Amino acid sequence: MTEYIIYFNQQWVGDHSDEWFIRRGQLAKSVVEEMKNAGVYVFAGGLEEDIDKAFSADATSGTLQVTDGPFVATQEFLGGLTVVNVADDEAAKVWAGKVAEACGWPQEVRRIV
Repeated sequence: MTEYIIYFNQQWVGDHSDEWFIRRGQLAKSVVEEMKNAGVYVFAGGLEEDIDKAFSADATSGTLQVTDGPFVATQEFLGGLTVVNVADDEAAKVWAGKVAEACGWPQEVRRIV
């Protein structure tokens, strides 16, 4: 079995009504339950949307520096992620498709190595 991360950037979500998000949230919760029942669920969660509440740790200078805010200013940032433990790429694609359909926005998938 191999772990895969299924994730999206916050900017891929788009603007929607509160009601739309409530419906999508219920669909996403159903997919997570399906993952748990299938024994492939490792973790899933959305991230804080306010990027200014992020903080960074950097030790590349040889001295650890922890600072408020994102490590680098960027147009796109991670919005949420799901980790599954499945047999192969094909199985990861199936789960990514279910997540994308439930959430209503694109998902990217990468193998965790």
